[in-house]
Amino acid sequence: MQHYEQEIDLYFELKDTPASSKESYLRRVHAFIKFMQNRHKCIGDVTESDIQQYILYLKKEKCLSAGTINNYISAVKFFYTCILDKQWNSKKIPRMKRIPRFPVIPPKQDVLAILNLTTNLKHKAILALMYGSGLRVGEAARLKICDICSKSMRVRVECAKHNTNRYTILSDTALLALRNYFRAYLSSTSYKPDDWLFPGRNKKKHIYF
Repeated sequence: MQHYEQEIDLYFELKDTPASSKESYLRRVHAFIKFMQNRHKCIGDVTESDIQQYILYLKKEKCLSAGTINNYISAVKFFYTCILDKQWNSKKIPRMKRIPRFPVIPPKQDVLAILNLTTNLKHKAILALMYGSGLRVGEAARLKICDICSKSMRVRVECAKHNTNRYTILSDTALLALRNYFRAYLSSTSYKPDDWLFPGRNKKKHIYF
């Protein structure tokens, strides 16, 4: 396995893959390799039939959702094609059909009630940004001071999911929460535009949840 890990690390380094994606792929590749080893199967001799049996195992024994299984399939496909250098047959190893689900969106008054009851100004600013700007938790945590522009009422989101960048809106509610937070936490300190907007206990690192 150590030999394969070195090849995987090299591939991700050459592709400049984000650490979160690397960790996700490695974890699922390890699970697949362990499955094969428990069945005394040489990794280099893995076949399409072996992969089919692994998918059935994830579905019937692990009872994973279609979306999660597809994530495993992506990791196995990467390992099979990029590391083992074998051809992938999508007709024999199809991705599972996902049932679309509508997200549960809480009423605006419920969200505002939560914000009004939040006394910690840092947490209140983070919640307001997540709701008003449509940010993921990690995206809000990794914001820098310079990512907030009150003149254009925009938020810059860099290195988001799949290593993408985008701009999103800055709501009036979020701006007010940010100003209250900034006055309480940052106005009396020496800061630079590229400092973390929400630093953790270690000021050189952003907050973690």
